Amino acid sequence: MRKLLIFALMAAAVVVGQQAATKDGGKQGGGKKKSEAKVLNRAEIDALLATPDKALIIDVRRPDEITSIGGFPVYLSIQIKDLEKSLAWIPKDRTLIALSNHASRGGQAADILTKAGFKVAGAAGAEDYEEQGGTLTKIVAPPPNPNAKQDTKK
Repeated sequence: MRKLLIFALMAAAVVVGQQAATKDGGKQGGGKKKSEAKVLNRAEIDALLATPDKALIIDVRRPDEITSIGGFPVYLSIQIKDLEKSLAWIPKDRTLIALSNHASRGGQAADILTKAGFKVAGAAGAEDYEEQGGTLTKIVAPPPNPNAKQDTKK
């Protein structure tokens, strides 16, 4: 009898958990709505970048992610948290690619940009692009110049 009661309680917990999971209105974990943006593949990104006068990458990754993972030779770097207050800096005459590591934050950025009236091709992931055979640009700090004068003021 005791085992039956425990089993019934576990089954009820599973049912309640499933109901809670379906009440989030199609949102992903953390309460974030799933992006409406198309996720671009390498061929689509390369086609857009073949016309650099018409396309622009908005990279919403942190600087440390860009330096450790790599990125594209030219991009506009705006942190996702600063995107809405930085819209005036983004040219309206370009097709935008919202870039993050695996297109999650890129999708969020693409949704913000689309809502603000920008033409957005979609979201892309830098690591996904590289996994599909694309080449990322790595930023490497130059070695210190041994002949440079050291700053002695402190």
